[in-house]
Amino acid sequence: MKISKLQLFYLAALSMLGFVATDMYLPAFKAMENDFATGPEQIALSLTVFLVGMAIGQLSWGLASDRFGHRNTLAAGLSLFALASLGLAFSDQVWQLLTLRFIQAIGVCAPAVIWQAMVIKRHASQSQQIFATIMPLVALSPALAPQLGVVLTDSWGWQSIFFTLTLVGLVLILATMVQRDPQHQPPKTSISADIKALITSKIYLGNVAMFATASAAFFAYLTGMPEIMAQLGYDAQDIGLSFIPQTIAFMAGGYLGKKCVARFGDERILRMLIGVFSLAAVTILIISQWQLSSIWPILAPFCLIAVANGALYPIVVNRALASAKQSPATAAGLQNSLQICISSVSSALVAALASQAQAVTGIAIIICTIGLWVGYWLSARHQPKSFMVDDAHIITEK
Repeated sequence: MKISKLQLFYLAALSMLGFVATDMYLPAFKAMENDFATGPEQIALSLTVFLVGMAIGQLSWGLASDRFGHRNTLAAGLSLFALASLGLAFSDQVWQLLTLRFIQAIGVCAPAVIWQAMVIKRHASQSQQIFATIMPLVALSPALAPQLGVVLTDSWGWQSIFFTLTLVGLVLILATMVQRDPQHQPPKTSISADIKALITSKIYLGNVAMFATASAAFFAYLTGMPEIMAQLGYDAQDIGLSFIPQTIAFMAGGYLGKKCVARFGDERILRMLIGVFSLAAVTILIISQWQLSSIWPILAPFCLIAVANGALYPIVVNRALASAKQSPATAAGLQNSLQICISSVSSALVAALASQAQAVTGIAIIICTIGLWVGYWLSARHQPKSFMVDDAHIITEK
């Protein structure tokens, strides 16, 4: 059965929530530094803490979803997210900010995991197409969320950002509870057996490694960009606007990748994407060691990374989850946990050396590129030759 536009919008909203919660408050960093009477390292650490919370929570929500069903598990996670967001709006101490950002991240893990499992479980014949449609839409959050954050901060203060996230969480809870909840069949295998099957699968691990390291490069950039631009003299509005070019690039990459995979197969396109990513990463590393007067020498090559990621994400996520159809939520949870763990390390490296953000960001991105090649090497040795999408949107092995 073809997925409806309303269901596609709902899945897209679930997929975007974590990114919106990550990106919306980025332009408010300076305002929060002033209100919390602290330095850039502490505020940047709130992003790292958020990523750590996502790394810890995703596998747990995945295991719970496979055993207790999607709808109630998802509603529970969204409720935790909404409560933590409300608490953040009233926080006035750094420890409160960091603690509630961690709890908020735990809650947002539920939609981040379960929407992917819902695609594999309910729409298996269209999974590649759905991932390729939704993931470029997710890229809107780095452009729209910071812009909304600027408007909210300038109009009502940074606290209004978290009031808005609370409202979004409540709306998604209502949308979840009216969803049809198919009769849940508990898995026949144990948790330990599911985890063992995943961590011993070279196809799964290799594709997850590619997804994780490509994402880690993006989070290194997200963490470093506000401080880099502040040191170059840009204001909060400029920081928000800087996310637009890479967002357009990500969406263009997703659209072109979808078309090219349908025509040429995912293996050939994946190799090309890794090459583009690598070229851009080396360029950023070299440029980041110079004294700059503008952000464009770094932003322009990063847009190439965004193009590559836009096309790469749907390929590697579909490959990873399609290899674990018996426990898709657990697979998605483990995948996302590993992704966020690696991204957290990358973010923490940049945050810890925020005063040298420009140079450190370039180094972090090149390290992630090496990890991308390792993941490709691991998966290529065991991956079926190609997966194509035919005109009926059914995935067939070639």
